[in-house]
Amino acid sequence: MPQVPDSQPKVETPERWHHAHAFKFKTGLTWLILLSLLLGTFSKMGLDWSLISQKLPFLLGLRLSPDGFIQGAALTIMITACSMFFCLLIGLITALGRMSKNALAFGCATFYASLFRGTPLLVQVLIIYLALPQFGIVLGALSSGIIALSMNYGAYLAETIRSGVLSVPRGQQEAALALGVSRWTVAVHVTAPQALRIIIPPAGSMFISMLKDSSLVSLMGLWELNFLAQSYGRSTYRYMEMLATAAAIYWIMSIVLELLQSRLERRFAQGQRR
Repeated sequence: MPQVPDSQPKVETPERWHHAHAFKFKTGLTWLILLSLLLGTFSKMGLDWSLISQKLPFLLGLRLSPDGFIQGAALTIMITACSMFFCLLIGLITALGRMSKNALAFGCATFYASLFRGTPLLVQVLIIYLALPQFGIVLGALSSGIIALSMNYGAYLAETIRSGVLSVPRGQQEAALALGVSRWTVAVHVTAPQALRIIIPPAGSMFISMLKDSSLVSLMGLWELNFLAQSYGRSTYRYMEMLATAAAIYWIMSIVLELLQSRLERRFAQGQRR
């Protein structure tokens, strides 16, 4: 008697399709109601909307700073993007060290991860920017912020990458190597696609946190979004308008990252189902 597979692929029936779209509609309607309530609450607080419209181009970074450099949300995005790039490199190298059988590589990777995961990000920012000049190492505010964010989040991302790689059954890698496939091909075409399904959700959450933690560079005088919101609030005595606008901009940028994360999750989930 032929064996019946344990799991059958899900067939997209009309009922399932209508249920999925009804769920999306109800979710969107819930968001719309809650957003309307939130906006209605702010509209009754007597906010100075003319001040918001006047300062919004500066907060968004559509205007350059007095020294001709980018500012506001544009600077926040640049800092986050650069930190993401270096964070990925650091996280990948550290994850390889954590999985290495070489005692020196393993020791260096675990020491780095423990150091940067065990100390606050704010302290790391201040040490890099304020303490290193005591030893003749002078870094700019922008480079200090990017280095601190990259090193801190790279330590966390390394553990995420390591767990994703270890989640792939080792038998698949051994079978591919037994067929004469190179280790590089196995890593790229066998291990990576499956590991990314596990890595993307927590990595996406970390990058969203990085976007918000980039506000710490305002302590070093960079004219990023949080710095401008506090400065305009201090000069006009209208903190609610400026801080609420900055919060809304951070929220919109986070939603964009969430949508990108969801798109990547669906893409790799489809590959797994196939």
